[in-house]
Amino acid sequence: MRHSMIAVLLLASCGGSDNAVAPGASNPMAARPAQWDLQSSGEGVALVVVESAGTTALRLFCPAGAGTLLVNVPGFDPIGSEQRMSFGQGGDVEVLVVDPSGDTARGGVTGAGPVPENLAALLSGGVTASYGAQISGPHAQPRADLIAAFVGACADGASEVNKPSPEPSDTPVSQGGVSACLTQDGRAIAANTLRAFGTEPFWGAQVEGRCVTYSHPEDQAGTRVWTTFSGSAANGVWSGALDGQPFVMRTRPQPGCSDGMSDTLYAIAVSLTVGGEQRSGCAE
Repeated sequence: MRHSMIAVLLLASCGGSDNAVAPGASNPMAARPAQWDLQSSGEGVALVVVESAGTTALRLFCPAGAGTLLVNVPGFDPIGSEQRMSFGQGGDVEVLVVDPSGDTARGGVTGAGPVPENLAALLSGGVTASYGAQISGPHAQPRADLIAAFVGACADGASEVNKPSPEPSDTPVSQGGVSACLTQDGRAIAANTLRAFGTEPFWGAQVEGRCVTYSHPEDQAGTRVWTTFSGSAANGVWSGALDGQPFVMRTRPQPGCSDGMSDTLYAIAVSLTVGGEQRSGCAE
């Protein structure tokens, strides 16, 4: 239900923000009209303040299944002696841990901590992030429906942390012969099970053999693309068509591949041609 709510809200946004700075404080985000945008992918859900120029002023991200809240301010400068970021509104403030060397993947500075139980309250006002003397905000309160969708997705991710792993099963995946996804040119091919994903824009791909189920915020259930496959899971090419346009996904070994959102690094990089656009990401 919550994921359906996110899909409906992905294009929603609310009005601009008024920025205020305490005396003596620097605020790289001041006086720039902005709007809230809810973004979702297989990697998690983000609530982002997007400025009129299209740049990100503030990014809140809950990685899927991590039980963690990340608050990233690209405009903040790292401070070697400062390891704390405050985030919230009014009297509701959460203190997050910061890597004082900065965030090379996202830019600026990122604070991290467990998903707060009062996350909805932290967003129910003029949202502010502060780090040393640097302040981003207050940004206008997100709409109630955006808050509900984001908080719900973050809570789902937190619950996954303590969810017991399923018991292994001896039941074969297929009881009726080899899956069509595992055959090509009349011959069986390797399963090549792979999960690929990217951000800005968000997209995901679940691979089984030569079948690629491609998803994005407007199609979270995903659409299966029948492709011609060559190579291997870590160094392969899947070529097909989606909505009458070329669909080509390529993988290559690249230790340290970053999705640009979470702190996880992956061993496989992905390039994708879809809808006439070039996209990139990682895979595992």
